[in-house]
Parts: sequence; C-alpha cells; structure tokens
Amino acid sequence: MTLSEVRRVVLKIGSSSLNHPHGGLDEQAITEIVSVVAALKENGVECIIVSSGAVAAGMGQLKLQARPRDLAGKQAVAAVGQGVLIEMYTRNLERHGIVGAQVLLSRIDLAQSSHYRNAQNTLEKLLRLQVVPIINENDTVAVDELCFGDNDTLSALVAGLVGADLLVILTDVDGLYTANPKKDESAQLIKEVSEVSAVESMASGAGSLLGTGGMVTKLRAAKIATRFGIGMLLLNFTRLRELTFLTKGQGPEGTYFQPLKHRLAGRKRWIAYAGLTEGSIQVDDGAAKALVKEGKSLLAKGIIAAEGSWERKEIVRIVNTQGEEIARGVVELSNGEVQTVKGMHSEKIHQLIADFDGEEVVHRDNMTLMVD
Repeated sequence: MTLSEVRRVVLKIGSSSLNHPHGGLDEQAITEIVSVVAALKENGVECIIVSSGAVAAGMGQLKLQARPRDLAGKQAVAAVGQGVLIEMYTRNLERHGIVGAQVLLSRIDLAQSSHYRNAQNTLEKLLRLQVVPIINENDTVAVDELCFGDNDTLSALVAGLVGADLLVILTDVDGLYTANPKKDESAQLIKEVSEVSAVESMASGAGSLLGTGGMVTKLRAAKIATRFGIGMLLLNFTRLRELTFLTKGQGPEGTYFQPLKHRLAGRKRWIAYAGLTEGSIQVDDGAAKALVKEGKSLLAKGIIAAEGSWERKEIVRIVNTQGEEIARGVVELSNGEVQTVKGMHSEKIHQLIADFDGEEVVHRDNMTLMVD
C-alpha cells in the first residue's frame, strides 16, 4: 500500500504535544489537530484519535505543579481532566461540522474476546456514521495490573482493532535517531525502518515530565502495528500539517516503520497482544522447534513445566528452555491438568482426563508466534 492509498488512520497525540507551557491544555494544539483531521476527512481519510492529556488537563484545573505518583491521585486528576479534554475536542470538531465521540477503554475491554469484538463493532459503527472517535485509557477506574501502561501501546492495539492503514504517533522529537540527538551532535534521523528488532537498542528511557512514554514504548507500538500489517509513522508534532500531504502520496519528514508482509490477522492479533496471559508453559527444545520452525501444535509430551493459574480456554505464554517467550495461545487444559499430563503421550492423557478427547494442549490455530 502506498501513502496515497491510506483510507483509515489512527493519530496518537502525546501529553508533550498538548501541554500548555503555563499548565493545563494547549487549546491551540487541539485546534491544529482537529484542523488536520478535518482536511483528511475532506479527502476521504477516516480518522481515529488516541489522545493523552487528561492528567495534564486535570493538573491545570487543580493548579498542580507535579504529576501525582500514586494511583488514586492519578485517577482523581484524570477524572477532573477528562471532561476538559473531550470538551475541547468536541467544540473544535463542531466548528468543522464534525461529530466527535469519547471512547474510554480499559485493558479488560480488549482482554476478553467478546469484549474485543464489541469494542471493534462500536468503533466501526462510529466510523460509518462519519464520527471521529476520541480514545483514551479509562484512567479513572483502571488498576495497575489492568492498565495498557501507555497510550503508544493503546494506539497500536486500536490500529489493529479498526484495521487502520497507518498509525501516526505524534511526539516532541523528529523521529528515531542513530543516537540521542540531545547528547550526540552526530546523531542522524532514520527515515525508514524495515525491521523494528534491528533498532530496538537505540531506544532510551522516558520522555518529558508529563508523559509516560519514551522511545521504548514507541518502538513497542511499532512492533505491534507492523506485525498487524500496519505502517507506523513517528512524527514531530510541529510537522502535523504535513499529514495533509498523505492523500498526494507524500510522507512527512519523520521515521516510517514498514508493515511486515506476513501480518497477524483477526483472532491471532487478540491472542498476541490484547488478551491477558494467565501463566506460562515451558517446552523442551524439540517442541520449541516444532512450534517455531514446523508450524506444529503443542502436545503434552513436549511440556517440561507450567507456572501460574488458569482455566481451560485462557491464554498462556509458551517459553523455551532459556525462558524466552516463543508463542502465546489458548490452552485446552487447566494449569492443574497440564501439571498432571506434562511429558505424556496422548493415549495416557485420555485415560487420566475423561472429558478431554483432543490431542493438542494448544492448537496451532489458537496460537501466535512471538518470535520472527
């Protein structure tokens, strides 16, 4: 797909782009975002916004100088700021005759396959109605273990959820560099990346004071999006207006991560990145090779150990003898049952577990490889 063929784009806006120098939200920044969205829609490009800024907005309303560190404090400030954030977007969209819709997602909304499909159907319906979804994590009620952790990851999952053609992460840097440009004057902008794993070592720590993301989270988002077959553009917010050139096939000056040719689709996307894992199964070298190289299902005889607590039909990580995650999949036996049958052949398993008549502990169709 060329840039001129992009018809659905997810725009992720970071806190650093929305924060006003004197505190609170910078409405001029939101005005500019909406102006670009309107121009894209005018040219037939559907837009979904994943926006940070609720905590920054709440800090402005409450006149706080420092971001709360405790969960309750963060949630309280987000609750104050969420209304301010959506009101600014809604008011600016209305000036262009566009309707906006607030969509707050928690990790649990994507963790269960039925919830995942429901979120997918809702977003598709909004887009058919020509509405611009404005998405953020539901910070007010999320708990740590059920958080996305950062809006970069959320935006990549949303891009997969809606089948976007392009994910654009807007930030306060020009893109990915060969070194930290603030410390190394010889650092060069990398304009295109074909394989995310080849550049992961270039990432460095957290970003701005108000943001929770850094280059590490952006590369994680790039890995998710590109595995979904979606290209990702890392772009300085100051170049936002250049996105209007997409319909002419011209890419803005940033770092473009090429989508992988062998993409994950449908249910395998959910298994790999959206579903919550409940434990891990360690396999021997023979089983690891069969899974990764030969496209086989996981049989009990290749299992060495199991950790965690899960029931049948939940998602588990599959790790090799070095403890490296090689796959994730929907398991057909509970943790206790796996502990009982590990290392056994199928005939013996059927004698021990009467209501299990299958051969596979994790079937290939319900498994996603986590290695290239």
